[in-house]
Amino acid sequence: MAIGIVGMLDEREEALGLLCEKIRSRGMGTLLIDTSLGVGGISPSLKPDVSSSELARLGGIQTWGIKELAEKDREKATSALSQGLTEKLVELQACNRIKGVVAVGGMTTSTIALPALKALPFGFPKLLVSSALAMPAYAGKFSQFFGLRDITVMHTVVDTVGTNPLVRALMNNASGAICGMVEKWAPVAREERPSVALTELGFCDKGAQQVRALLEERGYNLISFHATGMGDRAAEELVGQGLFQAFVDLVPAGLSEHLLGGNRDAGPERLLGAVRSKTPYLLAPCGFDMLSCGPVERRDKADPLWVERALAQRKLLVQDAMRVQARTSGEEMVMVAREVAQRLNQHPRKNMVRFLIPLRGFSSLSVEGGPLHDPEADRCFVRALRESLHPEILVEEVDAHINEPAFARAVVEQLEQILEEEAG
Repeated sequence: MAIGIVGMLDEREEALGLLCEKIRSRGMGTLLIDTSLGVGGISPSLKPDVSSSELARLGGIQTWGIKELAEKDREKATSALSQGLTEKLVELQACNRIKGVVAVGGMTTSTIALPALKALPFGFPKLLVSSALAMPAYAGKFSQFFGLRDITVMHTVVDTVGTNPLVRALMNNASGAICGMVEKWAPVAREERPSVALTELGFCDKGAQQVRALLEERGYNLISFHATGMGDRAAEELVGQGLFQAFVDLVPAGLSEHLLGGNRDAGPERLLGAVRSKTPYLLAPCGFDMLSCGPVERRDKADPLWVERALAQRKLLVQDAMRVQARTSGEEMVMVAREVAQRLNQHPRKNMVRFLIPLRGFSSLSVEGGPLHDPEADRCFVRALRESLHPEILVEEVDAHINEPAFARAVVEQLEQILEEEAG
């Protein structure tokens, strides 16, 4: 049972060697992978199982040595090592040659290792021991990895060079962490009960709870994702891997937030996970009726989003100093509907896609009497969606708002119809 150890031997040979010893002392094998650029201050004596030259070749570098390339174009060299490491780790994991991975280093190693760790399956033990990840300037970039994969991070506080008492303590803890995860790891089980992914948000929480309860009564496993931008990105990733029998996407608004510049932007791949994996897909429009645009101080600071979209002149819900929701316009709703249709029309099994419309309110904010009530804007969305969707994709209008039991029942009925058709 081997654990992959990733790091730059020409910078952190002593720490990596110590980590190897600690892991072997716990009865596990090691497979050392060198990500050195060849420009570090150490001439290592440790011999890696996988050299940085091999990683560079896998990353497409054929004519240059990695050191020469790093001196000429460090970004290209780093990118090649990352690509090669990704290919190598995926191969080692698929061939069952490693049971877990731990990477140790600073900013360069973190940059090289994170895409590779992200490529490994959910649940597979993966640990990054780094001195760089707490830097505020890089938090947004690194969140693209941690928000979407179960990568465990250990912040070292001090740099992991040499073998001083603090580094020894860190390597001892790192070995315990990765060995413990490997000892307890088991692949995600495929249960007899079908697993369903569900997106939800506070503005449809009652409806989501009702859907969850009805499906659990019928024997489904429900896995919920908080659709704040990062949670629905994670849903897309896992649905795209084919981990679920169906996807109930009550809050696909990470797409509209992406198109309009809102805070809950879920990225350019939103709504495409089920398309890639051919997963049965049921959607509702919660969140398309609003744009997350806080904090409220942006209103008074000539913020570009507020100015460009004239948000101060719209219906607003100011929940607190950080959270503000602005009503989306009819024109924006048409644009969103057309983009939704463009993506759903790519689904290879269009009869497995359904879109349910709660006519009395897309969210708790747009019901009659709600702060963002605008039925004409909602109708603009419905008309544009019907005009743009492929005729095989069913659009069903439900005479209820999204948090009413009648809508939850309609969601469950449609989902069961889809799954029955798939089984039959």
